[in-house]
Amino acid sequence: MFSSCSKNEDTKSGTSKFSVYLTDAPSPYDKVNVDIQDVMVNTTTDTAKGWVSLHMIKPGVYNLLDFANGIDTLLASYDIPAGKISQVRLVLGSNNSVVIGANTYPLETPSAQQSGLKLNVNADLVAGVEYRLWLDFDANRSVVTTGNGKYILKPVIRTYTEATSGSIAGIVLPPLSSKGVFILQNTDTVAAAIPDATGAFLVAGLNAGAYNVAVAGNGILKDTTLLNVNVTVGKVTTVGTVTLH
Repeated sequence: MFSSCSKNEDTKSGTSKFSVYLTDAPSPYDKVNVDIQDVMVNTTTDTAKGWVSLHMIKPGVYNLLDFANGIDTLLASYDIPAGKISQVRLVLGSNNSVVIGANTYPLETPSAQQSGLKLNVNADLVAGVEYRLWLDFDANRSVVTTGNGKYILKPVIRTYTEATSGSIAGIVLPPLSSKGVFILQNTDTVAAAIPDATGAFLVAGLNAGAYNVAVAGNGILKDTTLLNVNVTVGKVTTVGTVTLH
């Protein structure tokens, strides 16, 4: 895995991989089929603007009961600008239904939800750190029975996020003096980066733990290794400036 960053990059610049998963609480129905067409995220404080599609992996009908008891499924995964996200919008189609015994009943969707169900998230994404968002869809509470025997879909969804990785960043001087930066754990190279023209590098997607950071020289300047660099999930560990001699 090769990645780099600009010299003045901080935790609010660059991108974060943002993945959205669907899960469900137990329900007495035999099936609750929800037509999910898109997942969007708002990266601004203006809830009317700034919406970006996360490009769903497979738009279509999902039976919520397939994802109960700790099971989930990936809906979308996309690199978005680091920083604050305020809301996620779940865009539903019209092919929603509930199955009770041998009978299938259409789930009517209120017109106010046809443009997308907005969910408050309010999370801060750090550049180079992968985040996961779970949409915990309560199928039982989301299906409402009317007095005339119809069923209406009024989604009740709990959201929660989790950072799943950390990063190592630094600067190698003189610029263009290194062949690469290698992240080692025991004797294994788990990731690598090539410093940019300013000498800056960022290695993302690292699990929590201690790593050795090996900076390869260009044959004239010698290699150097930083020992026991600790990575914490949700954080960018900065090793500062490494000067080759």
